[in-house]
Amino acid sequence: MHLEYFHLIDRIAAIDIAARTITVEANVPHTSTIFEGHFPGHPLMPGVLLIEAMAQASGWLLIGIMGFQRMPFLAAVKEAKMRTFVTPGQALLINASVEHEGSGFAVTNAKISVDGKMVCNSTLTFRHAPFPNPDMRGHMDAMAKRIGFPLQAMNHE
Repeated sequence: MHLEYFHLIDRIAAIDIAARTITVEANVPHTSTIFEGHFPGHPLMPGVLLIEAMAQASGWLLIGIMGFQRMPFLAAVKEAKMRTFVTPGQALLINASVEHEGSGFAVTNAKISVDGKMVCNSTLTFRHAPFPNPDMRGHMDAMAKRIGFPLQAMNHE
């Protein structure tokens, strides 16, 4: 997990395009400037970053479903629930599934677990559009390879 760059997904553990599900892994770093202020003497992973991690997992699933031809952008967060604290050094398992898709939008359900216990969950809505420029597409190609996105799902135009 590279908090300073908002790269919150370390590895895709499983993706099933037909079942419309994904499981990713993310390791909360032991140290980060984020923990200096959140909170001094009691470092906690900010809830907004947990939501972002669920959004990134969902986004990789949607990219796979759309054959790597469109980019999902987070549009709404519904019923996000933080059930317990996430602390530095914990290993996160993030699961997401598509609830609905159509008309340029998609809705996913996502949850994060630590040691088999759910720590947060949310329903997320995405707007998707063609990649806005070749630079972003190239960046996403590189990120996909870094986190183990299945190459057969990386259709190029």
